[in-house]
Amino acid sequence: MSGSADRLPRLLALVPYLRSHPGAQVGEVAAVFGLSEKQLIDDLQLVWMCGLPGHTPGDLIDVSWDGGEIIIDNADTIARPLRLGIDEASALLVALRMLAATPELAEVPGDALPRVMAKLERAAGEGAATVSSQVAVDVDAAPDALPRVREALTRKRRLSLRYYVPGRDEVTPREVDPTRVVVVDGRAYLEGWCYRAEAMRLFRLDRMLGVDVLDVPADPPDEAEPIDVTRGVFRPSPTDELVELEVSAAGRWVAEYYPCEQVTELGEGRLRVALRARDQDWILKLALRLGDTGRVVSPPEMAETVRREAERALALYAHRT
Repeated sequence: MSGSADRLPRLLALVPYLRSHPGAQVGEVAAVFGLSEKQLIDDLQLVWMCGLPGHTPGDLIDVSWDGGEIIIDNADTIARPLRLGIDEASALLVALRMLAATPELAEVPGDALPRVMAKLERAAGEGAATVSSQVAVDVDAAPDALPRVREALTRKRRLSLRYYVPGRDEVTPREVDPTRVVVVDGRAYLEGWCYRAEAMRLFRLDRMLGVDVLDVPADPPDEAEPIDVTRGVFRPSPTDELVELEVSAAGRWVAEYYPCEQVTELGEGRLRVALRARDQDWILKLALRLGDTGRVVSPPEMAETVRREAERALALYAHRT
């Protein structure tokens, strides 16, 4: 069950929603808010005890859900939907600007996104528009990579790539039938069928050292399916090493950014997370990035490697200063 920090904003959004959707069904509303029906009913029971000071029946919100139909009354005082704060509106505006800058939308006719951004700026006020306008949104790509990728997509032609693989510190030749360009976590990727891997792969545009459009039609095989990037680019394998980390409240982002097999609350905002490491260098970089906000717990060999590398980095820093 979600904590009180998540529940209060949800309740403040739930009441206006129910006021504007009289007779909505329990299952329908639960789906809209991403809850189970039990969680929604728990929220409704809490709403039923809320209202104006005095706490008499006439002061409290009246809500019922007999037969699955939700009826709410005496809730005029909080019937207006919540307004976005400046930070929330600014984040949404920056995300929309990034969406507008994605290669797939660059040539799409229509002004839907600009109109949405204009409406949001007017609704959020001058502050949010000013803050978000100070953030530059750009697609990070190697020179000429993006135009050639877009040409191949438009003409439906195969691409020849010279692609840098940082995990192995090597440049590999690839022939790829491109299918689309996606932006994940602010990075632009080419998705396509890679004939070297004989599978669908994602290639970061800023790691392409050479891009040539071949005079060969792009013809991905029938098994070429789009890659689900909703939870990020990294997809661990069951054969990857399982690593456990303990992170402080400042390091909780690890559980949100990477697929974790287990997440355990340790109190005071701390977490123990178990995730698959694709290679030792990757987990080493993650551990060093965490600094004093996290540490590797197991396997012990990995924890020792991180400790030695951190000591070496500190020694180099001390020597230079």
